[in-house]
Amino acid sequence: MDLQDMVWIDSVLSMVRLRRPLIHNITNFVVMNTTANALLALGASPIMSHSVEDLDDLVPAADAIVVNIGTVDDYFAYSMLKAVQLAKLYKKPVVLDPVGAGATKLRTRVALMLLNSGGVSVVRGNFGEMSALAGEYGRTKGVEAAFYESGKAARLALEVASRYSVVAGVTGPIDYVSDGKRVFGIELKKSSKSLEQVIERVTGLGCMVSALIGAFIAVEEPLKACIAGIAMFKAVSLYAAEDSPYPGSFHVKLYDWLYRIDGEGIRSVIKVDKVEPQGEA
Repeated sequence: MDLQDMVWIDSVLSMVRLRRPLIHNITNFVVMNTTANALLALGASPIMSHSVEDLDDLVPAADAIVVNIGTVDDYFAYSMLKAVQLAKLYKKPVVLDPVGAGATKLRTRVALMLLNSGGVSVVRGNFGEMSALAGEYGRTKGVEAAFYESGKAARLALEVASRYSVVAGVTGPIDYVSDGKRVFGIELKKSSKSLEQVIERVTGLGCMVSALIGAFIAVEEPLKACIAGIAMFKAVSLYAAEDSPYPGSFHVKLYDWLYRIDGEGIRSVIKVDKVEPQGEA
């Protein structure tokens, strides 16, 4: 199947809405409500619990696990590691969002610990976070990427995917997804000033992408799930910004478009291309 034609995304969307997969999220306090509503709007069933005592019951019952280190502390880190280990035991797919990796030693250490556990299926982060996972630092400011280099982002996706035997997604103006062998670029067919301006005023958008990848990975293999989650959210964000280019109403419109988006709506504004990374990450 040609991943670039995106025709396959229709069936993936349909499977999510038909099966309503249970997505267990161990995520940060900032985005718990946001990501739960995003999953519900798409058609999945979220549960938000970081309790260690819950894990023996929730992990076997879940269809996928999403781990987000945005407000990590020792308790969260222990719960995340145990969840990933249990997911590996029960063969449940795991999405890791390494929020702020590279910004602090704690975040970088926890992200690497989870990746090296061998239970992660997909890791999705911004340019700075993924640079830290590849061993380069100083590209994260707070929890945001300090800068973005498209040419290096493609190589970075390939490097992280290959190093940790995962599917890696580097999100930015152009998103890149790799399974360690191939790299695909995802971008809008047209630029949008409204979108460029409003996304800087709303927090948690990357966290929403990672949670939505969790919904797709519950019904599809990791590479296609990662491409689908990123491509869909890019399309949804464009439509929401065109409807309302203001932070508060844009946020609400995201849920509306997650509820109504279909494959044709994605394909009409998004292009996916196989790319050949150049140079070093």
